[in-house]
Amino acid sequence: MIRLVLADDQALVRGALAALLSLEGDLEVVGEAGDGQAAIDLATAQRPDVVLMDVDMPHVDGITATAAISALPPPTPRILIVTTFGRPGYLRRALQAGASGFVVKDTPAAQLADAVRRIHAGLRVVDPQLATDSLLTGDSPLTDREADVLRAARHGGTVSDIAKEVRLSEGTIRNHLSAAIGKTGARTRADAVRIADDHGWL
Repeated sequence: MIRLVLADDQALVRGALAALLSLEGDLEVVGEAGDGQAAIDLATAQRPDVVLMDVDMPHVDGITATAAISALPPPTPRILIVTTFGRPGYLRRALQAGASGFVVKDTPAAQLADAVRRIHAGLRVVDPQLATDSLLTGDSPLTDREADVLRAARHGGTVSDIAKEVRLSEGTIRNHLSAAIGKTGARTRADAVRIADDHGWL
């Protein structure tokens, strides 16, 4: 049996995935997590063969959780990202964090089960359209600090609010915002956040 942990913040999605995958004779769901930290805890305790991980989750996101689980001592679970957000930047960051595969949630159940088996066998599985998009889009042009500032700017606060959140001076925040707007080809701060989000750079 291939033992699985499912990590998704939507209970309905987790339940549907568990039901579909449990129909396969060689797959067994041994745990479910509603956020990235719970996924790390379950993977550490259960040592499943494969973790199916969403990206956008509260507390700890799926890419951060992927890096933490990939750093566990052997036997280290393999990780398949299963997400609604098929963004090239997410794909690159997930693979860099140690994921073995990346598919979107509208993947047919039979293909998802096959992806789990292939990852368990040591292969890499990536949605072909997303792989193409990732090659065409390229790496994020943003520095880590610029990405941090744009994440903080998502909530629409003032420069002062952002400065407090990321613990930088207001002048430095303005410089980072200006650089991020230029690099994303945006006209405004909100535009830069949207473009970076759409590409999965945040």
